[in-house]
Amino acid sequence: MSGLVNFEDEEEVKVYLENLGIEYSFQCYKEHDPDGCHRLADYLAGIKVNFEGAAKVLKENCENNLHSESCYKLGNYYLTGKGGLPRDMKTAYQCFLKSCEKGGKKSINGCHSAGLLLQDGQVNEDEKPNVALARDYYSKACDSDFAPSCFNLSTIYLQGAPGISKDMSQALQYSLKACDLGHMWGCANASRMYKLGDGVEKNDAKAETLKNRAETLYKEQNTAVNTLTFGQ
Repeated sequence: MSGLVNFEDEEEVKVYLENLGIEYSFQCYKEHDPDGCHRLADYLAGIKVNFEGAAKVLKENCENNLHSESCYKLGNYYLTGKGGLPRDMKTAYQCFLKSCEKGGKKSINGCHSAGLLLQDGQVNEDEKPNVALARDYYSKACDSDFAPSCFNLSTIYLQGAPGISKDMSQALQYSLKACDLGHMWGCANASRMYKLGDGVEKNDAKAETLKNRAETLYKEQNTAVNTLTFGQ
């Protein structure tokens, strides 16, 4: 596929998109390229709005090729019952786990999602939260600078859990890391700890700086949402 496409020409765009689908199908089924299969799934879902077809490709690509991004996306399909798949938390968890352990662009998302399901308890045999194991997956994602996982770790250590003692030093450490990575509530938690002297020496100046950072992030996020336009 070469040459520039005139995206104002409806027929030209239609031909281009059809050729794109053919190319991805060839990559997946003839060249047996896992990345090509994932592109085909994205094409089916995003261009053809064929979620059942996309789910089938994702399932094959995850189970047969252990493609990290396909496993992560398949986990989300099972999480919501998308593409004709049953809503199945345990299968979603297994998909996220495969993504997490395989590595790749979405592996840290997979680790975080696995942690969320473990902490929620729906995937455990006794249906009770397994915060200790969730912490391990959050730690893996946080080590790769995934802010939501760092924040979740901070709240675990702030509150404590079965098998995990409250640790305000760890809570502050992870709150600050989440804040540095742009997590508004990480900044807010750290600010509160410095303000109250909760597990750390009281420091009004640091508390104010972190509070201001939280407010700045809040304004930036609201601006981003309000200015978001289709296609971005």
